[in-house]
Amino acid sequence: MPEKEGKTRFHDFGLPDPLLHAISDLGFEYCTPIQAEILPSTLSGRDATGRAQTGTGKTAAFLITVIARILNKPLQGKPAPGTPRVLILAPTRELVIQISEESRELTRHCAIKTVSVFGGMDYVKQRTQLVSDPVDIVVATPGRLLDFQRRHDISLKKVEVLIIDEADRMLDMGFIPDVRKIVHSTPHKEKRQTLLFSATLTAQIIRLASEWTHSPVTVEIEPEQVAVDTVEQIVYNVTKDDKFALLLNIIIQQDLSRALVFCNRRDEVRRLSEMLTRYGINCAMLSGEVPQKKRLRRLEDFKAGKIRVLVATDVAGRGIHIEGMDHVINFKLPHDPEDYVHRIGRTGRAGAAGTSISFADEMDAFFIPAIEEFMGRKLPCVEPQEEWLTMPKTSQPKKKQRTRRKKRSRGPTRGKAIKTMG
Repeated sequence: MPEKEGKTRFHDFGLPDPLLHAISDLGFEYCTPIQAEILPSTLSGRDATGRAQTGTGKTAAFLITVIARILNKPLQGKPAPGTPRVLILAPTRELVIQISEESRELTRHCAIKTVSVFGGMDYVKQRTQLVSDPVDIVVATPGRLLDFQRRHDISLKKVEVLIIDEADRMLDMGFIPDVRKIVHSTPHKEKRQTLLFSATLTAQIIRLASEWTHSPVTVEIEPEQVAVDTVEQIVYNVTKDDKFALLLNIIIQQDLSRALVFCNRRDEVRRLSEMLTRYGINCAMLSGEVPQKKRLRRLEDFKAGKIRVLVATDVAGRGIHIEGMDHVINFKLPHDPEDYVHRIGRTGRAGAAGTSISFADEMDAFFIPAIEEFMGRKLPCVEPQEEWLTMPKTSQPKKKQRTRRKKRSRGPTRGKAIKTMG
């Protein structure tokens, strides 16, 4: 990899060959800002506190740190099952799965075992993975991890590195008491390395960080670096009645093969997913009302290219990490500017280019100034092409829907059959 001004190469860190091989396989060439800033300290064993949004490359940063440690400091003798060297805590099942998958990708050329521990899935299967063989890295949600601890299926006395990801969401979801119990069952903070990451560093998060870390280096990556630098953003001024036609035209005319569409509520997700399906779009929904196993299966199908459009709420969309997804569409703009950054962070991840398209109708337009202020830049607001506001001729609702509700489902003219979608 050639030297490039202002860029840091991964092989400049003297990483073990199996790890460098995996990094190369994944197409990582140069470090993202947080990786370049934090890796020199964490690779040397220092604790760290990082303020970074999703999509900055922080997951790879802490995984590279722990994988390099395991490879450079092999254990003497065979460790007991259920005694991980590395513990990674995350607030949601989706995030646990995402981190675990990335860990397995980065350890594909070495004998490092990663086990995922989270609720809502087969307890016995997870227990078997924990106790059958030695495990190096455990990625867990707090509740399920405590269940395994209470049954003595896992011991945290040998943990060398503790990582707490999305600490602010842990706080919001009420997990801090559980996290505190887990932290206290690991070695003292001066005898382990601790890395804590959070999208925001509030006074409470800073207090927790000081309680759990020892002389940490602090790295702060501004949220606009995620949103602005790698994602092309466009906002279409559109009436509520024209939004569905515009969405359909964007998907069809731009031939989108994998797009993530956000709504604010479960009922909006359900209605939009149903309408896209009626008009021949291979579509699925992801929201809190979808059972966990189905959500995971739909995510896998989306990653594999079997689903063209995934319609999601913010909660369901937080843990989505998909290579090659170049479009995020905000059918409804979020009320919280930070959610906007999280959404568009699903594309343009870790330095790759991506596109974010937002629809601003009569109501959603009120949320734009707060988003612009949060990011420190103006959003380009444009009028869509007139022909994109007419239902495409190639798209017709399924006939079986028309037989029962002929009047409602006949190829909709502008503004009809879609008024409820705003």
